[in-house]
Amino acid sequence: MRAKGIFLDLDGTIVDSKEAYLEAARVAFRVVGLEPPEPKAALEIPKRLEQGLLISDIMNGDRQRFLDAYLTTYYSITEAKTKLLPDISATLRYLSGKAKLALITMRHVPKEALIKELDCFGIADYFTHVVTAMDTLKPKPAPEALIKCVDALDVDICDCLIAGDSVNDVRAGKAAGVRTVAVLSGLFHCDELVKESPDLIIPDLTKLPQFIE
Repeated sequence: MRAKGIFLDLDGTIVDSKEAYLEAARVAFRVVGLEPPEPKAALEIPKRLEQGLLISDIMNGDRQRFLDAYLTTYYSITEAKTKLLPDISATLRYLSGKAKLALITMRHVPKEALIKELDCFGIADYFTHVVTAMDTLKPKPAPEALIKCVDALDVDICDCLIAGDSVNDVRAGKAAGVRTVAVLSGLFHCDELVKESPDLIIPDLTKLPQFIE
């Protein structure tokens, strides 16, 4: 693949966020007076929320109170509870030498807070542009964030690709007209991603350089 712009997801693609998701679930279930479910069920929650799906079969209490506690906890602990996936820093260094990188996340946080977190991981300088859910009216799977990145990076949309672990990353890429790469390092399983027909499926982001000219 030739790429002048590469758009990357954050959670599950660059950082391992599972412990943060599990801790957020533990806190939120306690807030609504329920016992937390097994980790497998708890990790279904962020997948469902990202896609706008119901979680009533996992959490049958006060949904709004649960979500307020869940999201507040998650955003407050990401810096402490998330960690870079293996060899990601070297991968980003290589990719940034081949193309301009943009980060697109569905986290509803100020861009400045996210850049601070990236800086703590030592990877902020690899990104030319960062877009969070607060920067768009319609986050992924809508193409708005990707189009903003095309403009910010000053590249042609046909010269771009998006890589992420979520079905929404693939859907957003297809809606924007860029090539799509699904990675298996996050919460979504291979069969879920295969259904979205991405251009490429790889185990994790470290394999992407093999496919970039």
